[in-house]
Amino acid sequence: MSEAIDNRVTVLVLQHPQEQDHALGTAGLLVRTLSDARMVVGLSWRNLAHAVGVSSAEPKDWGVLYLGSVHATGKGPLVAVDRKGVALADQKAGLTGLKGLIVLDGSWAQAKTLWWRNAWLSRLRRFVIVPDAPSLYGSLRKEARPDAVSTLEAAALALSVLETDETVRERLLAPFREMLARARETRVPPAKIDWRKRRPRSKSARPRSAG
Repeated sequence: MSEAIDNRVTVLVLQHPQEQDHALGTAGLLVRTLSDARMVVGLSWRNLAHAVGVSSAEPKDWGVLYLGSVHATGKGPLVAVDRKGVALADQKAGLTGLKGLIVLDGSWAQAKTLWWRNAWLSRLRRFVIVPDAPSLYGSLRKEARPDAVSTLEAAALALSVLETDETVRERLLAPFREMLARARETRVPPAKIDWRKRRPRSKSARPRSAG
C-alpha cells in the first residue's frame, strides 16, 4: 500500500454493525489510507468524547456529514447547513476551524439509525456533500438514491474542501478504483436464460377458481 495521506481534519467513521462484513465497504479502506482516521463499530455512544475516545473533544470543533440534500441552489461541493438543512449564509465561517469530521457508514437506513440513536450528533456542525458525478460503484452496489456515494467518496469530497487541496480527493479515490477493478474482474456474470426454450403454460394448467 502507498504512503498514508496526511490529513489535518481528523476523520471518525461511525459504522453500523451490519455494514462491517460488506465485501465492498469503503470505511476500512478510508481509515487505512488516511494518517489521522479511525473507525468505531456500534449503534450508539454516550457523547462525542465517548465516540472519539478523547475527553477534550468539543462539539463546536466537530462536524458530521448530514443525511439529506441542500435546500438551496448553486451550492457545493461541500455545504454547511443549519438544523433545517438550509445552507448557511456565511459558508466560509461554517467551513473553517474544523478539527474533526464524523462520517456515518452503512446503508441509507442504517445511517439514519445511527443518526437518530446518537442525539449528540445534532450538536455538531452539519455538512452536506453535493456529488458532481454518480458513485464509482456503478452496478456493483445499488444505492438508495441516485446522488448517494460511498463513505470513502463522501469523505474524499469533504476533505478536498476542508483541506483546501483538490488532490486529496483523487489520492483517496485511487485505491477505491483499484478495489472496484479487482471486484469487476472476479465478478461472475448472471446466467443467461434462453427464453426461446421456455414453453408457455397451457390453459389447462391454470388453477381453477374456487366454487
